Amino acid sequence: QVQLVESGGGLVQAGAALRLSCTASERTFSTWTMGWFRQAPGKEREFVASISWGGSRQRYTDSVKGRFTISRDNAKNTVYLQMNNLLPEDTAVYFCAADGRSGRVVVSTSAADFGSWGQGTHVTVSS
Repeated sequence: QVQLVESGGGLVQAGAALRLSCTASERTFSTWTMGWFRQAPGKEREFVASISWGGSRQRYTDSVKGRFTISRDNAKNTVYLQMNNLLPEDTAVYFCAADGRSGRVVVSTSAADFGSWGQGTHVTVSS
C-alpha cells in the first residue's frame, strides 16, 4: 500500500504563497504520474495539477494557471505544489495522488486515474 504524506498547508491571507509537499513511501514514485486535487467545503473534489513521471509535462486547471506550479524531486520521492497569489476561493483540503502505473505517457487530470491518495492538508485563505 502506497503511503502519501502531505504537508505545508495553513492559514494565510489573500495574496500570500504556500508550498505543499507530498512524500511517497515507494521508490517507484519516480515512475508515476502525480497529481494534486482539492475539495472545498460543500463541493466535490476537483483536479488542480498533475505532472508526468519525469517532470517534463504538467497540466493545470484553468483557475490556477499562472499562480500554481507543480514540480517533483524524484530523488526525494516528493512532489510539490507552489501556490502563489492565493485567493479565498483556493480554500480547500488539498490531496496528493499517485497514478501508481509506471511510465504512463498520459498526464491525467481525472481522479479515476489516481489509485493512491494522501490524507489531505488544509489550506485556508482569508480575504
